[in-house]
Amino acid sequence: MKAAKGSIGRSVDEPDRGIRFYLFHGADEAQSSALGDRLVAALKATKHSMTGASLRGDPAHLADEACAIDMFGGAKVIWLQPAGDEIVDSVEAFLDAPATESPVVAIAGKLGKTSGLLKLADSHGLALSHVSYELDARDAERLVTELARSEGLKTEQAVAARIAQSCSNDRRMIAQELSKLALYLGASPNAPKDLDSEALDAVGADIGGDFLGIADLALAGDVRGLGTRLSGLVEGGRDAIPIIRSLQRRLLMLAPIRARIDSGESPHAVLTSLGKSLFWKDKPLVEKMLNLWDSAGLARVSERTGALERRLMRADSPPSAEALGEELVAIARQARRR
Repeated sequence: MKAAKGSIGRSVDEPDRGIRFYLFHGADEAQSSALGDRLVAALKATKHSMTGASLRGDPAHLADEACAIDMFGGAKVIWLQPAGDEIVDSVEAFLDAPATESPVVAIAGKLGKTSGLLKLADSHGLALSHVSYELDARDAERLVTELARSEGLKTEQAVAARIAQSCSNDRRMIAQELSKLALYLGASPNAPKDLDSEALDAVGADIGGDFLGIADLALAGDVRGLGTRLSGLVEGGRDAIPIIRSLQRRLLMLAPIRARIDSGESPHAVLTSLGKSLFWKDKPLVEKMLNLWDSAGLARVSERTGALERRLMRADSPPSAEALGEELVAIARQARRR
């Protein structure tokens, strides 16, 4: 059944034990994942991750997993991501099972009205579905304020608007940005701090300059072009953090797309489904990156750049320009070997 408008928060924070299957779908996959995470937390459970592709050819496998008792005796949630119509037979078998131990959460992108998975979730009494729409500017600003409060940050509307705009209204980027700002300011719910424009400037929260272009050169394996751009950066390394942030934003955009391809969707179909959310001029470059990097490779780059950012924000950090250059060149060379 469809979640009633405005009730989804309560549905995941105070889950009905009679619901077995949760389908979170729509353009804002970050919101869908966040709702799933809230459900897992409310159930005091752990995630047992699977992909839709792993269920092909064995419709009973999902029910078997959901009926199995966790070896450590704790609660678990079967987490399917990415998911699409390829799991319909498995979900039907799971919902038809006489009893189960664990609920199932499926995270899907946009699903059309003819989707078998959507029709099943909307109509079945043991299922709950919710569509996650892309945030508009006002909703994104409100989200910044809410998430900032949970990090111990007090924001003004102008600051919230700036963060939302710099993160392209993307929930995952906003959450990541606020987490880093809280770390920088030493904020926590028990020791709240004011978040002002000065703090944003200090950690490079805006996407000023063509920092994304530099990040893209690294991910596309253009060592020569990257070297030229790095040589033109401002001395002192003040652009290092904004460039790292731009690289992280690109990685956050690429990761769910690559995951869909890994699950069996064609690159062309996935890119076409993104519609206007992917600027048409960026499509050839994004397609090239997806051909160069698999999900594991993107995860490693994300981990390394996150570690570099944390190092550069410390008082005893290495010279920013040199450390950034070494990391970006290493990424570009790795891309060229793929």
